[in-house]
Amino acid sequence: MFSLKRNLALLAILLFSTHLLAAAPAAPAAAPAPATSATDKTAAAEDDRSALVQGGLLGAITTGLDTVQDQLSIDNNVLDAWRLRTDRAADEVDTLISKHSNRPFTRLVADFFILTLSWLATFAVLASIGRWLRKRAGSSKFFRARVRILGLLGYLLAWTLPAMASLPVTLAVSHQLDLSVTRALALCLAYSTTSGIFSTTLILCVITLFDVGHKHRAVQILRNYAPLRLFAIGFLAALSDAFDSPQIARQFGGNLASSLAVFTGLVATLMFAALVIHVRRPVAHLIRNRPLKQRHEHRAIQETLRIFSGLWYWPILLMILVSLVHLIGAQENSQATLQRALMTTVLLVSAVFASTLMHHVFRPHEQAAAEQIRPYRELLRSLLHALSRIAIAVAFIEILGRIWGVSVLAFAANNSFGRAISNSLSSIGLILLVTWLLWVVIDTAIQEALKPAVGKRSTRQPSTRVKTILPMMRNAVKIVLVVICTITTMANLGINVAPLLAGAGVVGLAIGFGSQQLVQDVITGLFILIEDTIAIGDWVVLDSGHAGTVESLTIRTLRLRDGKGFVHSVPFGQIKAVTNQSRQFAYAFFSVQVSYDSDIDEALQIIRDVGQQISEDLLLKNNLQGPLQVFGVDKMDLSGITLTAQFRTISGGQYGVSRSFNERLKKSVDQTDKVNFAQYYPGTLALPAPS
Repeated sequence: MFSLKRNLALLAILLFSTHLLAAAPAAPAAAPAPATSATDKTAAAEDDRSALVQGGLLGAITTGLDTVQDQLSIDNNVLDAWRLRTDRAADEVDTLISKHSNRPFTRLVADFFILTLSWLATFAVLASIGRWLRKRAGSSKFFRARVRILGLLGYLLAWTLPAMASLPVTLAVSHQLDLSVTRALALCLAYSTTSGIFSTTLILCVITLFDVGHKHRAVQILRNYAPLRLFAIGFLAALSDAFDSPQIARQFGGNLASSLAVFTGLVATLMFAALVIHVRRPVAHLIRNRPLKQRHEHRAIQETLRIFSGLWYWPILLMILVSLVHLIGAQENSQATLQRALMTTVLLVSAVFASTLMHHVFRPHEQAAAEQIRPYRELLRSLLHALSRIAIAVAFIEILGRIWGVSVLAFAANNSFGRAISNSLSSIGLILLVTWLLWVVIDTAIQEALKPAVGKRSTRQPSTRVKTILPMMRNAVKIVLVVICTITTMANLGINVAPLLAGAGVVGLAIGFGSQQLVQDVITGLFILIEDTIAIGDWVVLDSGHAGTVESLTIRTLRLRDGKGFVHSVPFGQIKAVTNQSRQFAYAFFSVQVSYDSDIDEALQIIRDVGQQISEDLLLKNNLQGPLQVFGVDKMDLSGITLTAQFRTISGGQYGVSRSFNERLKKSVDQTDKVNFAQYYPGTLALPAPS
């Protein structure tokens, strides 16, 4: 919601600016220019247009604002009219006081209290009867089962009907009194109170109809907060309407009555705006919340209600703004203004519904979403969705401008400022669109290449080389696209990018000379990645003494995590030799030394039996790529006889196989007396026996 509200605010600002710029060239010149030839005028116009276009968007806006500032003047008609109205209202107050000075003050006060007490007494009696009837209805089984109808009866019998009946009684009593300002004031207050009660109870009756299930909490919030404020708003609005009547104007004076009408109308309008803003969330809850079954069966309607619940108060605030302008007197043709505001509201709601419809048209269906969607088809769908929203936004701007007397397209086609701004905006929009398309296509291709294959090709997984190079390529492409887009956008805004490019070249050259080691690291790392010497997940041993699993590769450094969990960052320029222990396969090599008194054939058979056990083990056989190869007697020395054998394993699987083989071999040798492990005892020097 926030992005949509922000876009609407920007559209309003754009329309206002367009209206000002469109009006600027039509203003008359302050002084006649010296006579020039047609050729000079044409050349000057071409120079101005060229300078304007070369200035870009910022230059066009700056020139237009300067022209508007020079040619626009402040209109004080409204202030003068209000100053004159205030002076005349003060004179009418003096006349009113002098007119009734010959009548007793008590008589004037008595007229006011007679009419006021008549209204209050009638309302109190009828309200008591209404409450009694509502209480009797509440004891009925029919109404106890229908709580909402009982609530409506409570408002109608206790408030609405008594207030409406009290006003005719007060009017009948007023005919028995003489014309006076207190009589007119009492009638205004009676009419305003009746209108306030009627409008308040009418709105509360509508709110009561929503009092069901999950909406009960929102209804309670509105019932607790809104009644007094609704009554004050209705009272002040009706009082403003009463002061506008010719009968009241004759009693008070035209200027005084109109001033009071404007003041009370402004207060009522501002209070109504504050009330709408405060209750926007409970009302949105009443609009969008529907039973679970309806939400699942009518998803399009639910989505439309959800969007409307977030926007419902904006048309009302727009109407309030128009009413404020009309009350102040800044708009001469109030009827035309109200019609335009109503058409704007209809246009806003239509644009929201059109946007919602496009969202449902281009949204993937549940069946298609459950299946594997081709990435580029999804990209095309997103592009069409974005273009449709742009078309709706452009149509909204143009129609809104025509409603208020401004054509954005005509301004962009016929006005020099409009052409400069539209050309710059079109270029910037095209640059952003092309950059976005390139990035989405490249990013989608890289993401798809990094995803594991699904279906028949599930055995073909992305290689570690692909997992290493593609993320780095993705980051490099992002940086290049951002830089190019930024430079071209700045050029279209009217910023001279030539000094920036020259400065960037000089700075890059200085950095290149001052950071030879950095360049060496980057180039060395590039060749290491191209030759696929190291990949993420490999266990490597460097000539610098570092060893560990490759966690990440940047454009300059290699990050390793050793067996103790420590992380080492090694620049590529310091790597001279790499031992990669994680490629294709490895060997689990065994060297066993037995004593000279051991049975060699028995020792070799024990080694073969242990190898067979390893090959049949459910957990270890997946690490093997072949049977045990027994090489036999490798060497003989003073310590004993050395027997060797080996397994070919997958990369990284040799450690587990070696540990299990050594454990099983030790247990097998302990169970026989024919084979003993050779042991080395650092003995003392044997001396010859004495003769």
